[in-house]
Amino acid sequence: MTRVASLFLPQLAIERLRQAAPISHSGTRPEPARLAPRLPEPVDDNPGSCSVPRGGGWRPGARWAQDARPDRTAIDALPAHQRPPMRELGRRSEPAAPVFRLARVDDGSPASGAAQPVPARWGTRPTILIARAGQRDIVTAACPLALDLGLAPGMAAAHARALFTDLDVLEAEPDADRAWLDRLALHAVRHWTPTAAVSESDGLWLDLTGTTHLFGGEERFAARLISFMRRVGVTARVAIAGTPGAAHALARFGGSAALILPEGREAEALGELPLRALRLAPEALASAARFGIERIADLYAMPRGPLARRLGRGAVERLDQARGFLPEPIVPVVPFETPLVSRRLIESIATAEAIEQVITDLVADLVADLERRGLGVRAAVLRCERVDAREQLVAIGTARATRDAKHLLRLFKLRIDRIEPGLGIEAMALAAPQVEELAPEAIISALDARPPAPDIAPLVDQLAGRAGAAALFRLEGRESDVPERAIGRAGPLAQPTGWPAWPRPIRLLARPEALSDVVALLPDHPPRRFAWRGRSYHVVAGDGPERIHGEWWRTTREMWAVRDYFRVETENGERFWLFRRGDAIHDNTGDLSWYMHGVFG
Repeated sequence: MTRVASLFLPQLAIERLRQAAPISHSGTRPEPARLAPRLPEPVDDNPGSCSVPRGGGWRPGARWAQDARPDRTAIDALPAHQRPPMRELGRRSEPAAPVFRLARVDDGSPASGAAQPVPARWGTRPTILIARAGQRDIVTAACPLALDLGLAPGMAAAHARALFTDLDVLEAEPDADRAWLDRLALHAVRHWTPTAAVSESDGLWLDLTGTTHLFGGEERFAARLISFMRRVGVTARVAIAGTPGAAHALARFGGSAALILPEGREAEALGELPLRALRLAPEALASAARFGIERIADLYAMPRGPLARRLGRGAVERLDQARGFLPEPIVPVVPFETPLVSRRLIESIATAEAIEQVITDLVADLVADLERRGLGVRAAVLRCERVDAREQLVAIGTARATRDAKHLLRLFKLRIDRIEPGLGIEAMALAAPQVEELAPEAIISALDARPPAPDIAPLVDQLAGRAGAAALFRLEGRESDVPERAIGRAGPLAQPTGWPAWPRPIRLLARPEALSDVVALLPDHPPRRFAWRGRSYHVVAGDGPERIHGEWWRTTREMWAVRDYFRVETENGERFWLFRRGDAIHDNTGDLSWYMHGVFG
């Protein structure tokens, strides 16, 4: 017997944005950065049995909870040095809610303790979501209050604002909603059923065949599912039926928060529902309206041939799928399994040679698994379990995805000295938490006489293993005229672009350093003398100025800011990059102070 549950989230988009950011009023839109999809890491509402009863009390079965309990009055009368320790007296739990029990396991009622707060009901201001469609904004979702006022999805946003000026308007984010549903589907696969899939843009399909007895039956599972979504902060409706189509229709048009349909009664339950509950195409719904077909039951008595000609073949298939005459497969989400290989040793090891041999075997197994999946390693973690129940972790990273066993083994050899075996290591495991797809590379033809480009990725990995990943980088240009903002760090294998055409020093100070005792002829001449870091310099040659204005769109302080840069050479052959704040004409451009910003050669 097949049983399918449909989880319908009617206000997902609005409730998700209400949790992500404050609502803006009257057409103003919130910042996109604050509306990133975030699904609170859910805590399952069935953590399992607990040996401590709810509300405190003695733990049943413990030695100190048996009938032969010590007399507490007699113990208190003893001197302090003669009283037995607390491990012999036992402990009594306080009458407080256990921190790991966020919900009751029987009926899925609201949780106690530090659970997610239930969001408040809709206030007095209607809320709508809008999205750009062509040259106008369209309402994509509306809260219950807005729906009661007649603001429905598909309406023009300008029309909605004209009808009601006191609106809370948010910008729809369908991609973020889909990411939220994907995370929820992965949670369902890990905690509720092995077969779960996203249903359109506002729900999930859950194949409950053979799984509901683990949760106390279908009724309790539906109640617990609604309770879980309430803790997350999302309104939900659940319908369980024998077909995905029937469950989908009843969850959205059944009118009940939790609806359990017995097996074989799909046609009876669907008869009174509107025709759009079958997920028909808009053209089919328009044709049905012309023929006066409003309910699903109106299709039962119609011959298949005329029905297919009037509404299309898709309408016949949807009707048969909902009643169970045609199969409707659910394509489940498949959680990614991290590549993991392990070895449990017969005898513990403690020498570097033995550890290296086990790492060699683990790397070979991991590479074989990666080849089957077509993946390459970007990060790998070696876990060593010691005899004293402690763990040693060794991690490596690669600049480029690879599954070269020799290269990975070479990286681990550089870090074997960081493993402290203690009394011995009895188990080792190698995991690749960060992987990337690794496609085959083209082999250079023998007719091509050009030498292949050198691959410096192995060298970068070895240097990073010795000096650290942060020690290797390249400089790349950024879109900015201000020198300290025009250059940034890039990865060691990146191809920098956008280098400025103006001459720049090879060493740019992190922050400009003030100069003292500066002698210069204003406004357009380089300094003749200055002091920097306690040393005086005499300038024999100079070039400039190169005028750089502040980026006024960042801060108001840079609205009129001006820097005049000069390249100077001292009598000892040293070449510096200096600048003066201000143009020496207008007072609001700078205070005419001098700074050192870089060193040439």
